[in-house]
Amino acid sequence: QVQLVESGGGLVQAGGSLRVSCAVSGRIDSSYDVAWFRQAPGKERDFVAVIWWNGAKLDYSQSVKGRFTITTNNAKDTVYLQLNSLRPEDTAVYYCAAGVRGLGATSDPDGYVFWGQGTQVTVFS
Repeated sequence: QVQLVESGGGLVQAGGSLRVSCAVSGRIDSSYDVAWFRQAPGKERDFVAVIWWNGAKLDYSQSVKGRFTITTNNAKDTVYLQLNSLRPEDTAVYYCAAGVRGLGATSDPDGYVFWGQGTQVTVFS
């Protein structure tokens, strides 16, 4: 089992920055990917970014590439998502997810077994 707890969401003005964190515990190893998804009201859960647990590889959705950065600190068992140049359309609940690599496309939420409870990010103009 893997447990994920997100934190760091909040209210920020457009153009500002925020960092959300995902504290990871349980039986996770280098075969896992950890990803961030987000879900706005009335919309589907969308892929944001993914990183291998050992940090060897990462990827982003086109909508956040160049603005968001995903990193991992294995010593602290934490995955971070730095959100820069925020836009109102970035407003959503941000979820952290973990799953064994190769079960599906890294952008497909069905490929992730373990999920956190989410943290709200609200961007106002």
